[in-house]
Amino acid sequence: MKFATRTRPAPSLPGVVGPARVDRRTRGLLARLRTGDVAVLDQVDLDRATAQQLVDAGVAAVLNASAMISGRYPNLGPSVLAAAGVPMVDLLGPELFTAVREGAVVRVVDGEVRVEEETVVRGRTLDRDRITELLDDARQGLAHQLDSFTHNSSEFLRREQDLLLHGQGLPRLSTALGDRPVVVVAPGEDHRAELRLVRAFVRDQRPVLVGVDAGLDAIVALGLKADVVVLTDTEEGTPSAKALRTARDVVVRVDRGAPTGVTERFARLGVKPQRVETSATAEDVALVLADAGHASVIVGVGMHATLAEFLDRRRAGIASTYLTRLKVGPRLVDATAVPTLYSGRVRPRHLAAVLVAGVLALGAAVGTTPVGQEWGDQLVDRATETIDNLQGKLS
Repeated sequence: MKFATRTRPAPSLPGVVGPARVDRRTRGLLARLRTGDVAVLDQVDLDRATAQQLVDAGVAAVLNASAMISGRYPNLGPSVLAAAGVPMVDLLGPELFTAVREGAVVRVVDGEVRVEEETVVRGRTLDRDRITELLDDARQGLAHQLDSFTHNSSEFLRREQDLLLHGQGLPRLSTALGDRPVVVVAPGEDHRAELRLVRAFVRDQRPVLVGVDAGLDAIVALGLKADVVVLTDTEEGTPSAKALRTARDVVVRVDRGAPTGVTERFARLGVKPQRVETSATAEDVALVLADAGHASVIVGVGMHATLAEFLDRRRAGIASTYLTRLKVGPRLVDATAVPTLYSGRVRPRHLAAVLVAGVLALGAAVGTTPVGQEWGDQLVDRATETIDNLQGKLS
């Protein structure tokens, strides 16, 4: 007689497991990530925008050959990953890219990276406490970064003064911007939530909607239609072809001297974009376009505002962002301030409510005077007489 044997379940091993996606170029890596992947990259001072894209891709862990926080300035990327519960290991060194191959299943445990349960490289685990400590130290180095920032701003202004100050090189849009409110939606942190905050403003004022890269998807997801789209000349963050074709104007930001072929992929999507050659970011090109078009006000959704956020941007974008904000400053309003400044258009039902309240208040005031009391007595007498007449006719 045979007895059934119970098989013991395999013990669950510690750590996080997933297929590795390996690329030294962060931009190329982001385009290939899928949910559950382990991102293997080499980026010093992970910025918040990149970290948010890693979170949105659903990565299981992030392995960095370099330092997530080098101490040069308090970058915000690691905090975003920690808040999303994504494990991080950095300082793994250049050997990371020889020890871990594309598609290999890796396990990340306590700073160790294991392939086929063999530890191939070790690094530093970053948790919330460690990140807080490193950021406190990094804030001491802000003075040096500000000196570098000043130099970069001067160089950027020298290169881009014609575009920034005089609007030279900007395309002629078919969308009229003059004396109209403009809402620019950029793919920043919480840009979808910020767009919902200004939904009443968009509904009532019907502003020109400008989508920047993936910001267009947020506009479409809310059931709205963008009038203008400003894109970066890379495939990273490019909206869908269907969404692009709904816009009246599509503008592509390219580096100065870039060949005409960089915009050919948009032509294959059925879109005929206009080019802007500049070292400014696509987000800043959108703001300059709105300012040059004499918008009455510019509402920025998903934009960077604080000093820490300025410094957290990619190094090439700091001067662009700073000087563009100075240029459009009188017109620019952050989306988070709109609900405080704008309560909505006055509607007929609001007027009716005010009218009824006014009539009641007037009646109460008149009723306290001798004339008002006389009118009230006459009204009661006439109402009583009318009721008696009706009762006589019915009987």
